[in-house]
Amino acid sequence: MASPCTISVADETDHRTDLVQRAQWIRAAILGASDGLISTASLMLGIGAANDDRQSMILSGLAGAVAGACSMAVGEFVSVSTQRDIEKASKTGIAMSRDDVEKLERMSPVIILDPSLPQGLSPGKSPIVTLVQDDGKDKEHALPNPYKAACASALAFLCGSVVPLASAAFIEQHVIRIVMIAVVSSIGLTVFGCFGAYLGGSPVRVSAARVVFGGWIAMAITFGLLKPFDRYHDD
Repeated sequence: MASPCTISVADETDHRTDLVQRAQWIRAAILGASDGLISTASLMLGIGAANDDRQSMILSGLAGAVAGACSMAVGEFVSVSTQRDIEKASKTGIAMSRDDVEKLERMSPVIILDPSLPQGLSPGKSPIVTLVQDDGKDKEHALPNPYKAACASALAFLCGSVVPLASAAFIEQHVIRIVMIAVVSSIGLTVFGCFGAYLGGSPVRVSAARVVFGGWIAMAITFGLLKPFDRYHDD
């Protein structure tokens, strides 16, 4: 019979494992939202650099959001499915099958010569077999779900894309619209960067600055590369 201390330690370990898994899911969602924000904002700024039509910017942002969400979902589905197949293959190569465990349970108890050890121990009830069997069940429940991962990745990307789309939807003046997209996107990247750094245990200021600076570079490159097409459009 397990002592209360052993049970409490096991429960605490399971609780910590659940917290770590939840933190990983939240952190992945934040990274997906950051990707959606940067991609959509950069695309809209690039279109805005070459064309001052508000409808063109919004339509390009919507198309980029949908295409990016689908791409993220497909990539995450393939990646998690591959990881799941690898974990299944490793589990079947290491864990003992249930048939083998049942055979051990039907075997006669082992007579142990050492008087300090319990007598009449059945191989199927031994701690090693129980540990292997429980470990196999835990791994089966811990296998990642590719469908959930794909949906979470797509939704996170779409949530991030809403930030630049909403900031440009109701602004008529072209220059103000460009500035508003850049400012609101920078604020969103700061929030995502701080939250992701907090969950990851890294310095908040440095990580947030890194995310914002990377977003600025992406938006500036896209805007600068497509700006020359504005002259061709005017001509």
